[in-house]
Amino acid sequence: MARSTPRLRIAIGRIAQESNCFSRLATTISDFRATHYLEGQALLEVCSPFGIELPGYLRNGELTGAVDALRADGNVEIIPLLSAWTIPAGPLTRDCFDTLLGRLTEDLARAGKVDGVVLSLHGAMGVEGVADADTVVLRAVKAVANAPVTVTHDLHAALTEERVRTADLLVGYRTNPHRDHRRSGREAAQGLLAILREGARPETAWRSLPMILGGGNTVDFLQPMRGIFRRLGSIVRDPRTMTASIMMCHPWNDEPRLGFSSLVSTRGDRAQAESWADELAELLWSVRKEMPPTFRSPEQAIEEARAATLARKLGVVVLSDASDVVSAGAAGENTRPLRALYEQARDLVSLVPIRDAAVSEALWKVAEGEFAAVTLGGKIDPREPSFSCEGKVIAKRMHPALGRMVVLDLGHVKVVITQGHSLAVKPSFYSELGLSVWKPDIVVVKNFFPFRMFFAPMARKVIYVRTEGSTDLDAAFKLTFDGPVTPRDEVGDWRARDQARRAVPG
Repeated sequence: MARSTPRLRIAIGRIAQESNCFSRLATTISDFRATHYLEGQALLEVCSPFGIELPGYLRNGELTGAVDALRADGNVEIIPLLSAWTIPAGPLTRDCFDTLLGRLTEDLARAGKVDGVVLSLHGAMGVEGVADADTVVLRAVKAVANAPVTVTHDLHAALTEERVRTADLLVGYRTNPHRDHRRSGREAAQGLLAILREGARPETAWRSLPMILGGGNTVDFLQPMRGIFRRLGSIVRDPRTMTASIMMCHPWNDEPRLGFSSLVSTRGDRAQAESWADELAELLWSVRKEMPPTFRSPEQAIEEARAATLARKLGVVVLSDASDVVSAGAAGENTRPLRALYEQARDLVSLVPIRDAAVSEALWKVAEGEFAAVTLGGKIDPREPSFSCEGKVIAKRMHPALGRMVVLDLGHVKVVITQGHSLAVKPSFYSELGLSVWKPDIVVVKNFFPFRMFFAPMARKVIYVRTEGSTDLDAAFKLTFDGPVTPRDEVGDWRARDQARRAVPG
């Protein structure tokens, strides 16, 4: 862009976590500081072409994409504020939330006058005693900035009327598993530049469906969602569109208006935005009865893995502990898969992760090659069953975010015990401890979708296991909603509920 255009001062920032209201693992400020907590120049450096925005998790996130677009403009001063992100868990403590929000708004106030803000929020962040926390953050930032604010959201966000109305533009991911973080941030920044440089006036329409499950496996490139994402893509490519999203909600979010949603922003064409939002909502509603596949019990999963002889010879069988998904907020201390593999799969070699800070600390003092007896689990949530075993310490590692990691060899089962989150999503979780992810018969992960990309080279079979926990898909049936929701309840039509949800408060 020519240098004759006015120089803009645009701030970037983030407060983000996907929270699970059923998890007893409260999120504190130390969790953010241990994972991703950056301000000022340090934030700008990790969003540079050679930086790593979220080391160990994501090279290029939303703020990297925003910086891409702002630098491409050629006449923007980028003001880096606070960027705080942590691994999903239970809701943030009120003190944690107040500290983060206070720091973000203080940084913004100190920056002086800005022309706009690109803000990265998850859209399903929970805070103890605070309703609709993402909107609280957005409102606070907009009040201090007194300027347009564009927002990025995860595809599993829970939209509310207040948030859609407050954001000048709201951009969601369009992939599941998520692989377009950078694109989302770039689009949010480009939208902000269009507002500031061109006088663009986004016209936004959205729909909120009383639907907390559906769409089968919800993967964007597989049926039944494939056709819906294709149609979404064609809307996005239309020159009248600024952004368009479908959001499939995080079903463990304590938000009464929880549900799938569609959202479209056009360049001044309100009628077209309404038409497309309605069309996408109808497409989502059409797959409401397409449920996720039935998950196996640990015993059934072991039998299926045992029968998959060729898969084990050519690679490994990956078991996803779908009831204890750390990347969806579970504590990661479920011992049921470990017990089942130890007692019923002595003919199979397995790798299993588990979180137990007390045991990892105790084993940290044990020399490699020595034996130790431990009792795992039942510490974060005493309702969870514990498991006692004895094994040999064979490896240790201090992870920058996961803390102490210790491998206890039980013979046919190798257990990776973590001080912090047992975030077994990538093969490196095991390989960086010297454990081959090609040689075992079974590798356990605590993740729903992204692991499938990372384990693709060696995973010859994937089995989802239900073990009773905070990420069971029907756990949300216990929550209180603003009315009936499918599939828990029979809902004939979505339109009346949608209109009530989108009504302007008071």
